[in-house]
Amino acid sequence: MNGKRLLNIIVPLVVAAGCVALSLSMRKKPAPEPVPSVAFTDYNKSITNAMSEFPAMDHVVDSFMRFWALKGVSIAVTRNDSLLYARGYGKAGYSTPMTPGTTMRLASVSKLLTAVGIMRLVEEGKLQLETPVFGPFGVLDEYDSAIRDDNYYLMTVEHLLRHQGGFHYLGADVMFSGYHPNTEDFVKSELRRNLAFVPGTWQQYSNFGYLILSLVIEKASGMRYEDFMQKEVFDRCGCHGFRIAGNYLQDRHPGESMYFMQPDAEPVTSFDGKYAGVEKCYGGNDVTSLRGAGAWIGSAVEMARVVSCIDGFGCVEDVLLPDSVRKMTTWYDENTFSLGWVDTKDGEWTRTGSFSGTSALVKVFPDGECWVLISNTSAWRGSKFTRNTSHLVKNLRSRFSARLPKRDLFSE
Repeated sequence: MNGKRLLNIIVPLVVAAGCVALSLSMRKKPAPEPVPSVAFTDYNKSITNAMSEFPAMDHVVDSFMRFWALKGVSIAVTRNDSLLYARGYGKAGYSTPMTPGTTMRLASVSKLLTAVGIMRLVEEGKLQLETPVFGPFGVLDEYDSAIRDDNYYLMTVEHLLRHQGGFHYLGADVMFSGYHPNTEDFVKSELRRNLAFVPGTWQQYSNFGYLILSLVIEKASGMRYEDFMQKEVFDRCGCHGFRIAGNYLQDRHPGESMYFMQPDAEPVTSFDGKYAGVEKCYGGNDVTSLRGAGAWIGSAVEMARVVSCIDGFGCVEDVLLPDSVRKMTTWYDENTFSLGWVDTKDGEWTRTGSFSGTSALVKVFPDGECWVLISNTSAWRGSKFTRNTSHLVKNLRSRFSARLPKRDLFSE
């Protein structure tokens, strides 16, 4: 490596190290003290369909489900952290009714959860957003031996959160291409590729970037990704039903919905090559290996509870400091993703997720109202279906929000 290239690497790293030191010295608020575990309340079992009878709203949702041929949908609505409404529609299985506590694959809504985990580590002083991911000062320096492109050493944690890490692949997403039984080997093989752009200079949505953030959480916390998320995020919110999804029907967790394709959907070869013809929602993709990019399952009611703990409204004790909430929800421009959220323009925070057999939407409005909608069926419009669920939520909100009962099912 010539002197100029070495200087181009060292100078940004020195600047990043300086930013870390400055940031640490300027912190005015310490991370929250460890809090006792929230008293165990199984929201997934204690909150039932019978608690939210609203025939007029049910009629609209039922019509939407018939039009899109959906087997099941679950909706939860909070306002200022109080759960006003939670109801399941249709079926979670061939004969099992959908409930507010039925868990389903959250797809890319998982990225919001991963971002919360990163911010918890920042508050604990174990990371900074400016921390390099690779290189001698990086979190994942053990992967440096695989790197051929020096631009990797400019990549920070914040770049990955904002999809600005430099990853861009023509054709299929690498996370949905093939079988990745060993995460370390898979990541090293991908790191041998050149980046498509210098980190921080552009953005391109990247599932692989959020897989790397899962590894960052493991390295910085010294815990398995799933264990850290349970201890530092879900337990603090009083939620106990989140799990990493399995790939096949036999891997389904207790209380988890089945997933359905449209009747005319063609079978596919399983991601691991074991089966010649499977439903795409059961073996078409390696969901488990997505980890923090898209592997979580959860219920609408517990997802709404997590949002109530990261929104800064103050009615429920947040698991993040106000500065972290601000950083996650600040909107810059159309070309800059928010941290974990897809979009926060005009004070509306949006996070969507979709792949075969599921679609999920989390929407927080400026007045403190949050709507969570999860379905268990691939709609015939495919990935564009999330736009229609957003329209449904806005329609339901405009027509029925003022008529929802003023109560808190979380405390009942």
